[in-house]
Amino acid sequence: MSLSGDFADFADPAKKGYQLWAATVNAKGGLHGRKVVLKIADDASNPTQVVTNYQNLITASHVDLVFGPFSSLLTIPAATIASRFGYAFIEPSGAGPAVFALHLHDLFLAQPAPVVSSGDAFANYILSLPAGQRPQTAAYPSADDPFTAPIVTRVRQRLEGAGIKTVYSQTYAAETVDLAPVVSRLVAGKPDLIVSGTGGPDAVAEVKGMAQAHWSPKFLFFTGGPNAPGFASKVGTANAEGIFSTGDWFPGAKRPGNAEFVKAYVAKYGGTAAGIDPAAAEAYACGQLLELVAQRTGKIDNASIIAALHQGTWPTVEGDLSWDADGAPQGADLVVQWAGGQLQPVYPPEQAVTSPVAKPSWAS
Repeated sequence: MSLSGDFADFADPAKKGYQLWAATVNAKGGLHGRKVVLKIADDASNPTQVVTNYQNLITASHVDLVFGPFSSLLTIPAATIASRFGYAFIEPSGAGPAVFALHLHDLFLAQPAPVVSSGDAFANYILSLPAGQRPQTAAYPSADDPFTAPIVTRVRQRLEGAGIKTVYSQTYAAETVDLAPVVSRLVAGKPDLIVSGTGGPDAVAEVKGMAQAHWSPKFLFFTGGPNAPGFASKVGTANAEGIFSTGDWFPGAKRPGNAEFVKAYVAKYGGTAAGIDPAAAEAYACGQLLELVAQRTGKIDNASIIAALHQGTWPTVEGDLSWDADGAPQGADLVVQWAGGQLQPVYPPEQAVTSPVAKPSWAS
């Protein structure tokens, strides 16, 4: 794990998720009567160090099993080493297309969907609306980012195929600070729906710009931003109301073991349920998968884990998981929306905490 370097703050919740799972399973007697012992090596957020770490863990420490690190950047070299030695590679956060382009049969992402399909659930929601309630026009601004742009493109293709007219589409440099030109085009085009490929600060800038122009679309979806800490306080709680985003995990999600996970996490680390980073749930789900394999097959060796996970579905705090031959999960993320001052799952209905609300207008 990245205990130091650029990813350290982001990886810390994942480390806590792994540690919470180990404590939980050990309290129940471990796996097949053996206590789980975690050996964590610092990769310093460096792909070269990742290679050294996994080689040492497998060939020098002779660990029985390995889990994945944080980020797609570090997952790629780690997964390559694990595959070389025939180890199952259950990983929490390597969801980028390049991970699955490795075509590794032993890799399994413990999330409901890969990054590129994370907007599918929102497209499903829009297309589930009665024809008279669907948006007629849409705009698609996006940062030039390998994660956000493909999501926006995929949603656009689906909605255009359903007859929703595109009135604006623009990709801007990822380092763009002044989004006034983008906001001006959005306001001028007055689309019913905006699907915006954002990473956080640009989502805040777009909301503030449209609010200052006293214009808002009927539907507003950001690939990233609304689920970041402090979003509502940055744009104003009233302005956040009705904004959609997507994600793989939320405290109130109706999933196997989720309520118990949330309670245990808060008891062990403090804070509130709302403050739990999804990375913790992703790592915890990696452990749940090992537990389930042990329960279903009576085995916990790497070959058995790989064979078992390629069959059926596996219920975790991240949902009911299954994978294709390359380890890409076959489900869909949750659609979330700011409603009543809280970000809550609203789609699909079977996992929703509440129903979607109509977005209020910012116009004065």
